Amino acid sequence: MAGTDEDAVATEDDALYVLTAVLLTPAQFPSVLGDDYPEACAALGLPPLADGYGLVLGQDGSGARWTVVIDDVSLVAVAIASWDCGMEHELSPDERTVVTALPGWPLAVAVAAPGVPAPHDPAPEVADRPPLSPPDTSAWGPAQRRLGADEIALQWARWREQVDDSGSATAEDGTGMAEGLERLEGLEDPTGQAGPAGQAGEPEASEGDGAGSEVRGGGDSGELARKGASGAGAKQGLSSVRRVLAEARAYVDTPPPLGRVRSSFAAGDARTLRVDGPGWSLVARTDDIAFVLLDEEPGEVLPVGRGPELPGLLRALDEMAVRPG
Repeated sequence: MAGTDEDAVATEDDALYVLTAVLLTPAQFPSVLGDDYPEACAALGLPPLADGYGLVLGQDGSGARWTVVIDDVSLVAVAIASWDCGMEHELSPDERTVVTALPGWPLAVAVAAPGVPAPHDPAPEVADRPPLSPPDTSAWGPAQRRLGADEIALQWARWREQVDDSGSATAEDGTGMAEGLERLEGLEDPTGQAGPAGQAGEPEASEGDGAGSEVRGGGDSGELARKGASGAGAKQGLSSVRRVLAEARAYVDTPPPLGRVRSSFAAGDARTLRVDGPGWSLVARTDDIAFVLLDEEPGEVLPVGRGPELPGLLRALDEMAVRPG
């Protein structure tokens, strides 16, 4: 499977040339696969083990796509951290750590192994199950909504500067939406792009089936816009925000499936929260405001001001959230 000769992983009688790797744990998983960790595992047909997995994506010697699932999470975490820093790092899992090898890729990969045929799914007689394929993000829906939340979490400062505290919706009554629409392009899948064949988000494009293609928003549905404040649409948005906040509060009393509430590092002493539910995603900083995305509001982002209630809700969610180890 793809990558470099140094990154070949022996799997039975073939070798996997590593292209990239991702974590599949309660605290860190490709959110495009599901609203929570069990749902993301189910997309790959895996049981949701407490310690999680590492997913190694690559090609075999014939160019076929494979996803090797290993239980050595720390090995994959170190490799990803090295690649993100632009450093070379050999990822060669021990055969004893291999849980299973799945045909196909669950995520779009924009690189390909040199010296082997273009990426393609294994032949049916080789694979014992249908090949994995990335979720459809060509139109707005759960996968696109979660990618949008990822984008906001990664580009928080850029989104935050568009919203005036006094003009944002409050957690108390949901009034005062920020005015105007501002289009932001470049909605991409932040996973699966760093690896030995394309370091730190600078993939080496190649020709062939699926090579050189990144996850991007499809047309207008792939752009995110700040929601306007006037009209019936705004009233509907305010009602939806209140519903989302109520469902998020319910998580504090009745914990949801593992991974629906995640906490990661932010500037200073703050934390970044990712909270997902049926049809919605919430991104927030514990010391700041929140943003809500909805399946029912294609491509739009609803800002939620601090108000008197939001700080306490965010603190409670952060206390129950799963965190990277």
